[in-house]
Amino acid sequence: MNKRPAPEMIDNESPEWTDADFARAKPFAKLPATLQAKLRGRPKVESPRVAISLRLPPDVLEAWKATGAGWQTRMAAMLSSHAPHAKAR
Repeated sequence: MNKRPAPEMIDNESPEWTDADFARAKPFAKLPATLQAKLRGRPKVESPRVAISLRLPPDVLEAWKATGAGWQTRMAAMLSSHAPHAKAR
């Protein structure tokens, strides 16, 4: 039985690669350095953030959210500035 693919499953903007497409492709190492840098994504951060679960009163969370975009970054800065300093061992 010859089934046609469902029309919503056909991607005209990104069709399946042909043998000619693969023959024309270049390995990553042979791309210009500027393009390689863009394709690598974000650089690794020295101290990445850690996801946690924190229970807050609803009014506190709403107050932070009401401050607009970037509220999580501002909350982290506030917590950081008020964090107890660790004692040297």
